[in-house]
Amino acid sequence: MLRIVGLTTILLALIGVPALAQTDGAMRIGVLNDMGGVYADDQGPGSVVGAQMAVEDYGGKAAGRKVEVVSADHQNKTDLGASIARRWLENEGVSMIADLPNSAIALAVSEIVRDHNKVMIGSGAGTALLTGAKCSPNTVHWTYDTWAYGHGSARSVAQQGVKSVYFITADYAFGHDLEKQFAEEFTKQGGKVIGSARHPIGTSDFSSLLLQAQSSGAEAIAFANAGGDTSNSLKQAAEFRLAQRQKLVALIMGQNNVRALGLEASQGILLLVPFYWDMSESSRAFARRFQERHPKHIMPNDMQAGVYSAVLHYLKAVDKVGAAADGKAVVAAMKAMPTDDPLFGKGSVREDGRKLHPMYLNQVKSPAESKDAWDFYKLVSTIPADQAFRPLSEGGCPLIAKQN
Repeated sequence: MLRIVGLTTILLALIGVPALAQTDGAMRIGVLNDMGGVYADDQGPGSVVGAQMAVEDYGGKAAGRKVEVVSADHQNKTDLGASIARRWLENEGVSMIADLPNSAIALAVSEIVRDHNKVMIGSGAGTALLTGAKCSPNTVHWTYDTWAYGHGSARSVAQQGVKSVYFITADYAFGHDLEKQFAEEFTKQGGKVIGSARHPIGTSDFSSLLLQAQSSGAEAIAFANAGGDTSNSLKQAAEFRLAQRQKLVALIMGQNNVRALGLEASQGILLLVPFYWDMSESSRAFARRFQERHPKHIMPNDMQAGVYSAVLHYLKAVDKVGAAADGKAVVAAMKAMPTDDPLFGKGSVREDGRKLHPMYLNQVKSPAESKDAWDFYKLVSTIPADQAFRPLSEGGCPLIAKQN
């Protein structure tokens, strides 16, 4: 008897406890993102909170099964993110992976999810390739993408009379794509791209890049980065007083960047967002609940709200299909059903996996206009859903070619 118990213990150690998770009947949603690096405040634990709130608000079950949320830190390493995704799908009963900031990781995980016929929903992921050349019947791109931010920001800058721009760009798939999208629209509007300087994620010293941008003679410096990199590069640009000679354009700037920089330094900046916590009674009610649960008690940004919204729609689709096992069937159901939730309102998921909703051009308030610690934006204009994202015909998604 002792030998049998001992052998069982050895086998459990070899296969790992997660293998037992498949027998407990729970359906798992995995939130995969950066928990401690430059994107931690923009996604991180907040995206996990958003997913948990969505599951709770939905009732905790879908297709008759209990729903659980698990999470992991990919540390902005593509090989680590891919390894976690495989382990989740093969050993730990995860049927959907959400968030995925860092486009290189999102692209890798999208392929893994497709191979396992599960579901990926990108909220923190930026690259428009996810609904273009790399589109998948198992992937939905929810909150934003580089096309929407790049083209929208370029039009706004051109309308302000800027004729030339120099880029400071994050040196990986996301930054390259964001620079490409902005440049495409900016040149179309008659502007000229002078050049670009690239940096790795988590750069602490931007001084040499900023000096290159300053000496380029460009009328504007466009920051094609995100998260802590955006905050740090803009802080150092302020120290160099570049704004006295050149316009500073943050292609992706959110409330956490404004909070880090302060209203004095951020006031007047125009930025595009698909969600702001203070837009409506329902968004404010959600934000108060979210803030209470967040470890740092910050308000939800668009990407964390996107995880909440995406998980709700996913669970509806699972219920419609009757199970989570067939990822392609679940995504097809997500596309067939209109989207509707308290944060993004009514919308849809297009054939290429692109979630459609309006984008909002906001301006950062001055210190005198702000009424409390998180009162940052005032609405300038709304871009309708059918204009906010790349036209379906221009994306090059193979799924559309097959349908036609």
